[in-house]
Amino acid sequence: MSAPGTPVPGTRLPVSHAPSEASPFTGLVPGLRRAVGRGLAKVTGSAAGPYQSAILRIGFSLVWLLFLLREWPHRAELYGPDGSWSFALARRLIADNHAFTLLMWSDSRAWFETVYAAAIVAAALLLVGWRTRTAALLFMVGVLSLQNRSIFVGDGGDNVIHLMAVYLVFTRCGQVWSLDRRRAVREATAGRSGGADPVGIALWTVLGTALVAASLVGRLTTGWALIFWACWGGQAVWWAVRRYAPGEPRTVLDIVADVVHNGAMLVIAAEVCLIYSTAGWYKIQGGRWQDGTAPYYPLHLDDFTPWPALSHTLAGHAVLIMLIAYGTVVVQVAFPFALFNRRVKNVLLAVLILEHVSIAVLLGLPFFSLAMIAADAVFLPTGFLRWAGEQVVRPLRPRREPPGAAIDPQRSPDATEQAAAP
Repeated sequence: MSAPGTPVPGTRLPVSHAPSEASPFTGLVPGLRRAVGRGLAKVTGSAAGPYQSAILRIGFSLVWLLFLLREWPHRAELYGPDGSWSFALARRLIADNHAFTLLMWSDSRAWFETVYAAAIVAAALLLVGWRTRTAALLFMVGVLSLQNRSIFVGDGGDNVIHLMAVYLVFTRCGQVWSLDRRRAVREATAGRSGGADPVGIALWTVLGTALVAASLVGRLTTGWALIFWACWGGQAVWWAVRRYAPGEPRTVLDIVADVVHNGAMLVIAAEVCLIYSTAGWYKIQGGRWQDGTAPYYPLHLDDFTPWPALSHTLAGHAVLIMLIAYGTVVVQVAFPFALFNRRVKNVLLAVLILEHVSIAVLLGLPFFSLAMIAADAVFLPTGFLRWAGEQVVRPLRPRREPPGAAIDPQRSPDATEQAAAP
């Protein structure tokens, strides 16, 4: 027998280890999983930036509406049969680039007047937010039809409107500040949410009839026909689910709509950053911007000086012109990077808006400036937008109670709207 404490042959002795330090990657996987879960919940749980998407809707529809109304006396020269860009030239170009435009369906003056008037109506409907999904699609059709007919008409703002008209179709831009929102609150308050909606059914039927007619006569290409038929069928599915299956199917459709909306808002934000970054970097490569004299020259062009005395006075200050040139380049290049800091972003955003206002006044480009300001609105803080909206609505809001009367907070209009909010 072996003495006590003597190891038995063939047995493994326990090895003592010094306390090891915890790995820095120990909590990485759980933390990453939680972050991904929060991100997915945010993307699928709600439509991001309802006030930002609403101001985009209002801004771009207003700019396009004002432009069409201002150019009403000259509409035939810009987009119609009296323009220098003839119907034959437009047809040859569209045969190559396959752009969409209703104005290529006929060269008659009556058809042109109908399309132009329809574009005005669509812009007005989108502005007030009436049947926003349909109005956004019709707004896009109006913008593409006119701009693709005469591609040389515009001042740069038309390109921004062209892009944003497509992106707005994928957003839920009628959640606030719209007639759709007002109708939804009224129906929820009255307990009639998900009703028959005869107006919507009639609108859907009329547009479906027009789509059938256009398809039968072969006016739509395969790609555009698929897009329009998908939108038309999607509206029917949305109404049917809202009407007859308000439970889980409605939740699934809401999730899909939120994901599409959030993706479109991300694309819009990226587009604005791309516009400013490319403009800034191209300016850096120009010799006139490098020596700080670039703003001097447009201030002496007759086509860009609506106020000659003001423009010439500004152009006479060399130091100020140099500061404007260098400041413009710095702000445009730095803006995409400033998005990582809220305060810096807001300061540069205010500078950019002021710059566009100056361009509208000094260079006589109001619609370009308004289009860019509308695009910048995607980055405006929600608190500021809500405050601005309240300032606009407050004078128009009727007084529901006589002065000095007590209002039950549970029955106030704001409380009703919050209770009925989806």
